[in-house]
Parts: sequence; structure tokens; C-alpha cells
Amino acid sequence: MAEPQELMPGVFIEPRIVQTARGPVEVDDTGGELPAVLVSHGGIGGVDQARCVVAWLDPKEYRLICPSRPGFLNTPLSSGPGLEDQADLFAALLDELGVERAAVISVSAGGPPAYSFVRKYPERAWAFMPIDSVSGYYEIPETAGPIAQAIFTSQWGQKLLQKIGEKKPEWFLQEIFSAEAYFTKDQIKAHIAHALGDPQAVEFMRAFMNTMNPYNPRKPGTDNDMALYRELTHVPMDGIACPTLVVHGTHDADVKLYDGVYAHEHIAGSERFWIEEGSHLGFWLSPNAEKAQAAAKEFLARHRP
Repeated sequence: MAEPQELMPGVFIEPRIVQTARGPVEVDDTGGELPAVLVSHGGIGGVDQARCVVAWLDPKEYRLICPSRPGFLNTPLSSGPGLEDQADLFAALLDELGVERAAVISVSAGGPPAYSFVRKYPERAWAFMPIDSVSGYYEIPETAGPIAQAIFTSQWGQKLLQKIGEKKPEWFLQEIFSAEAYFTKDQIKAHIAHALGDPQAVEFMRAFMNTMNPYNPRKPGTDNDMALYRELTHVPMDGIACPTLVVHGTHDADVKLYDGVYAHEHIAGSERFWIEEGSHLGFWLSPNAEKAQAAAKEFLARHRP
């Protein structure tokens, strides 16, 4: 077992490898006899990103199960290269951990395997919350030019981002909001000012930035996601029966709002929360982040087993 790693103040992970019937999985598990929450992280992510994006949940209230998806960090791509394979791997991981049911939270590129899991294993999910999640065809956003793409999807680029972001967080935020939001210059300035004035937002930004570095051990999974999602039209939604809250930023330029709209309109009985002026990271970095997180907590509390 690895030494505890602090992602942000008070948020630690102790990743370990769990051998499942579908292959090895790297996971951080906060444990306890509590309602479980399984997290499906986004691209350029891993166990660290999975834990970072649910830092707003209290591990004294929920058992947070945060795996690295196949091809990310220490989970080999062979454990689940396809979407159905990843759904099966999530189920096998829960089996190995002795967890019968879990709420599922997905972020960004973590959407398709999460949709596949709650559809294929309806009895295993007590709630589902896709946050700015891919629900169909996906390509790198047109707002991210070739320079930004080179920086975000390379080992040297992620090191550069980390170094500059630590010294000049406003620069990192400028890049994020320019590449991943349909914002005017004034909206970018307002969102940067808000984020820099909110200690929790600054902590999240630094932690999230660190969860993309180093890039190389996250590259196989990221490349696999892109190959899979370029072949998608829409992820099948029929059969998703658990309580569902679709959360999406209205100004998301990375995973467009229509991904959230499609999911909401095709999952019977689903609820929605659109984050006004929310970027791709609006759930954590926006003036309306607090409202979005409060709605998410209320939804989970309402359906808590």
C-alpha cells in the first residue's frame, strides 16, 4: 500500500491494487459501513482526480470508492478497454470490496462507462449523478487550439502547467476558462476574480492541476477514451432506472450542454441542475458552484439508502 498522499488540505488518498475477476484495479477506498459512492473520473485522470472531484463529500457520511479507470495510472488498459468492459470492471470491483450498491458520480470523459454501468447493473446503483459528462460523440473542443492541446496532452506540457500554475494561478485559470468555456473576455475576468477570491476554489484548482501530472501513465486511458468516443453517436440510456440528477454547466465548451440535455431527456424521471454560466469545471470553479454542490448533496441525501 502506498504512503498517504495529500491532494488538498484534509483530503488524502492511499491507493492500492485490488485484484478483481475482471483484472487489477487501482483504487482509493475511504471504507466504513456507510452508503457507498463510486466515482468515474475524467480524461487525463486517475484515482487522484476521482477523489479530488468528490472532495465536497464528507467521508464520514459516505464511503468514497475512487478507482483509476483502465489505462490510467496503475490500472492496466487490459482490465477494461471497452465501455461494457469498464462497466463489468466497476461491478467486479464492488464485488471484491463487498459493496452491494453504490451511488455513481461521473465527470467528463467518465460519463460513458458510468452510463453503461448503471444501465447494465440497475440493481447495483442507488443513485446516479453525471456532472458535465460525455453522453455521445466527443472530440477535443474547438476552443482549445493546437498550442493548448499540445500543453494539456503531453508530459512536458503538464509539467509546465504545474510549474506556472503554482506561481501564477490566474494564468492557469485563464487557460482553463478560454479552452473549456464559451465565455466573453469580461466573463473570463469575472470567473478568474471569483476563483482567486475563494480559498476552496484555489485549493481545488491546484489539486486538480496536479491530478493531470505526470501525463504519460494517464495517456493510454486518455487515448482509449478518445478512440471510443469518436465512434459514439449516443450512449444508450434505456434501462437506466435509478434516481438520476444530471448536472451541467450552461457555458461548457468541452462537453457541451447538449450532452446533459440528451441524458436528462432520455433517462425517465431524471432531474437536472444547469449551472448558470458554468464552464466545464463550473461545479467547482464558478460563482454558482456552492449552489450546485448543495443541490448534489440534497439529491444524495434524499436517496441515501
